[in-house]
Amino acid sequence: MFGFIIFISKSLALSKFILYVILIKVAPDYRKKFNEQLSLKIKISLCMVNFKNTLVIIPARGGSKRIPKKNIKLINGSPMISWPLAELKKIFKPHQIIVSTDDYEIKAIVESHGLKIPFLRPEKLSDDYTGTMEVASHALDWYENNISKVDHVLIVYPTAVLLSNKDLKLAFRMLEEDQNCDGVFSACNFPFPIQRAMHKQENGYARMIDPSYYLERSQDLPETFHDAGQFYWYTAKAVKEVLNINNTNIKALKLHRNKVIDIDTPEDFDVAEQMLKFFVDESLS
Repeated sequence: MFGFIIFISKSLALSKFILYVILIKVAPDYRKKFNEQLSLKIKISLCMVNFKNTLVIIPARGGSKRIPKKNIKLINGSPMISWPLAELKKIFKPHQIIVSTDDYEIKAIVESHGLKIPFLRPEKLSDDYTGTMEVASHALDWYENNISKVDHVLIVYPTAVLLSNKDLKLAFRMLEEDQNCDGVFSACNFPFPIQRAMHKQENGYARMIDPSYYLERSQDLPETFHDAGQFYWYTAKAVKEVLNINNTNIKALKLHRNKVIDIDTPEDFDVAEQMLKFFVDESLS
């Protein structure tokens, strides 16, 4: 009986060894893909933290010049703000989400999602010149005075129709791992080296903004990226001090370019709708 057990053990060990050889020698591409998927799953699982001390703020005022009522304009069959709200509700409780708005129509749509708008944004914070951090600071102040204190604040734009809760979790992990970090924002690589950017002169002719990069090879230039305009994870302290990307210790979570769209013009809106349809179809397939 003991010999039989040893035989079985050796057989199992041999089977594992053969599988290992196949993965290492025969299918390196499969092994690489498997390791990448495993790494991603581990990262995401590590981000399954308790968000109970987080406040989510969505700044969504009613005024929009280039695209009227942009924040609630129908896109792929639903008001624009409904898409990020649906994604946020997967990992946050309704009482953790505040939409800062001055618009009753936006208020009605948000409340149709089972959320409450406890206040309307003051007129002085609803013009074209008030920054996002001022709006967030006002909402945070109200929440802590009326509900409870928080450790972190997540700011999400209502136009973030391609928002992913997986990206939010990864960004939160980046923030938690670095005690000196004040925030993490969504970013995206520029498709072309910005050091070689051109501009139009007053005489109508084009010139490089910085001619010193004329002979530099693209592959030798440092990587650059821009704000993706989806979300910002901050410590509550940073929001209270009304810090921003330029005066704080902030990191960037780089997203794939096919997940990023800045909706400022009707053309942008059309592109965003096509991208959203693609991602919805992919998630259902």
